[in-house]
Amino acid sequence: IHSAMPSSTAYRLCPSAIIIQPRIDIYRQVSTEIQSIFKRYTDLVEPLSLDEAYLDVTGCTEFQGSATLIARSIKKTIKEETDLTASAGVSYNKFLAKIASDMDKPDGLYLITPEQGEKFVEQLVVRKIHGIGKATEAKMKALGISLGSDLKRWNENSLIKEFGKAGRYYYQIARGIDHRPVKNNRIRKSIGSETTFQEDISDIDVMLSKLKGLSEKVFSKLCEKEFSARTVTLKVKYDNFELITRSITRESPVENAEDMMSLLNGLLQKTEVSVRKVRLLGVSASNLETVNQASNGHIIDDEQLALL
Repeated sequence: IHSAMPSSTAYRLCPSAIIIQPRIDIYRQVSTEIQSIFKRYTDLVEPLSLDEAYLDVTGCTEFQGSATLIARSIKKTIKEETDLTASAGVSYNKFLAKIASDMDKPDGLYLITPEQGEKFVEQLVVRKIHGIGKATEAKMKALGISLGSDLKRWNENSLIKEFGKAGRYYYQIARGIDHRPVKNNRIRKSIGSETTFQEDISDIDVMLSKLKGLSEKVFSKLCEKEFSARTVTLKVKYDNFELITRSITRESPVENAEDMMSLLNGLLQKTEVSVRKVRLLGVSASNLETVNQASNGHIIDDEQLALL
């Protein structure tokens, strides 16, 4: 049983499971408190969810300019003010910091230095690399790619040939490169497409076929405008004109139209289309970055804060 698993699947795996009603209002309140703590150290805070965020502490002059000491102080402050533990990942880019934060949960601190970055990625199983799901993992294994070291042996052109534009991302990640900045005021942009049916539909296969066409159209627009997207949103209007949306955000960009369709399939299962007729379906992609932003190599310069 894992995060984002449908409750029906969880019950099948563990019939004795106890489902606890979430207290979203309390989570949001505590999240606001923790975000406030982050901003005592830096203005560059990029929230990922209620309980996770990237912080760029390059401009922080306290703690002898040590990112690790800053992380320890943040953890200590969170514990003192909210009585919650927090895990922290410290590194020189977002990809490695995210991986590091998962290494020592629920109350740890893990550091990956610039000297350790490439070697660290070499030892990762590819499924640990954000953006590599089951389908991509299976394709990589068929090509003899199981570890970061296997991925690193491939040249960029070969990876692009096999995986499209995502190949450039894999090439750089295999070398510990991630140039994405921490952004605290991301401009909201999206690219989408939708269709209204002449008659309300109830056939799931028809819906999936329509979504496939919409996903191909949206991904084609992304490519045309040289954007990559990390968020996919499904819009559904039922026959009584009730409109709902379901979204999913990933750490790395959507790889292709098939990848987008896989996400949409999962989102569709979180709606009531199996028991209600549908008047409209829509697909949009957001959290956009230019291809250059998503794929530029990371340069370590003298202005970067010391990690130790």
